[in-house]
Amino acid sequence: MLLVGNGRLIARDNEGTFYDDGCVAMEGQLITRVGNTADLRKEFPKADFIDAKGGVIMPGFINMHNHIYSTFARGLSINGYHPKNFMDILEGQWWRIDRTLNLQDSYHSAKIAYLDSIKNGVTTVFDHHASYGAIEGSLTQLSNAADELGVRTCLCYEVSDRDGEEKMKAAVRENTDFIKTSNARKDDMQKAMMGMHAAFTLSDKSMEYCAANTPEGIGYHIHIAEDIADVYDSLDKYGKPIVNRLYDLGILGKQTMAGHCIHIGPHEMELLRDTNTMVVTNPESNMGNAVGCPPAMRMLNEYGILMGLGTDGYTNDITESYKVGNIIHKHHLANPNAAWAEIPKMLFTNNAQMANRYFKTRLGVLEAGAAADVIVLDYKGPTPMNKDNYNSHILFGMNGGTVTDTIISGEIRMKNREVQGIDEEKIWKDAQAQAQSLWTRING
Repeated sequence: MLLVGNGRLIARDNEGTFYDDGCVAMEGQLITRVGNTADLRKEFPKADFIDAKGGVIMPGFINMHNHIYSTFARGLSINGYHPKNFMDILEGQWWRIDRTLNLQDSYHSAKIAYLDSIKNGVTTVFDHHASYGAIEGSLTQLSNAADELGVRTCLCYEVSDRDGEEKMKAAVRENTDFIKTSNARKDDMQKAMMGMHAAFTLSDKSMEYCAANTPEGIGYHIHIAEDIADVYDSLDKYGKPIVNRLYDLGILGKQTMAGHCIHIGPHEMELLRDTNTMVVTNPESNMGNAVGCPPAMRMLNEYGILMGLGTDGYTNDITESYKVGNIIHKHHLANPNAAWAEIPKMLFTNNAQMANRYFKTRLGVLEAGAAADVIVLDYKGPTPMNKDNYNSHILFGMNGGTVTDTIISGEIRMKNREVQGIDEEKIWKDAQAQAQSLWTRING
């Protein structure tokens, strides 16, 4: 039995439960009770106790769209790289990196990404991988890293025609092999999707090949209309908008997640809604790539699309996406009321609903029977905090760096900012050496 108490507890349940001095009790991989600290300590006097020291106790964060393979891009300077648009960014940086990645690059970058997730209170990561320098076994490298660090994760490999039919088919095999592996697991720590890059790098024939090899109950993780070039490509080659094309090919659906959806129209929003397709928005990345601001407020409020929040490899601190998401829509719409409720709904409610289309254990909530994914943040606050304003306290006063304790599936992964059970210094040292090797190969 493990208790985490003596903090302001945000349960994220349907009732909006908030305790000034709350405590969560965990047994094994699940939460058993939530209540006042004094009551639970009296009920379970022999339980191990983590003292939140007056900080904040809440469910672990969920990142619905990440790119672990981007980890070693930090600080990288590529010879001759001077992008003028999004296609230049893809060709000059990301595709050049992923064509150079070997299995050791994938493994060590994953260890860093999952370590950084723990430090930032992210307990579940949906990743979209690419390593066309070494396809076969690459998802196993990510899987091994996730197991070693103890992070809950859902993986896929982005299928693309950009390096030819043979590698496209190898990417599909990598997805199907990992789908079989994840389905065979008896725990609820790893799941799989069929990854696709984007409509403009996949022919109808290739998408039909993906669909023919995707087991029932598995959906697709794909970028949609991240840049206007994707829209022009679909109209020029196929005479229809991207979402219509994907609908005709049977790619949309409840288990499918569409990344970005920046340049889509009302009819496409209707198709996403009517097929119950999930959408994940990534505000920092969109601004960094200068690709535009998605009509997220409209998709969420007008069309009722299930929308979540991700980082798209820009960072492993999902609170950054919360902060930027809050202001990008205000700025874009010239409306100071925009995004106050919508972005926290994406992060704290919808991300959990989306993740639970794959994971069986209830995520994103502190209540009996839910996953024992709990974080503690070192935050006192200059003003009163209550059930009506705690989102504002998170938005303006907290970030990944304020996380002190991270528990995933009942296991303490970080305590008092010390990551447990691993040699953290070795992970950093090995990663830096591997990154230098990658950089040399890229510019060699």
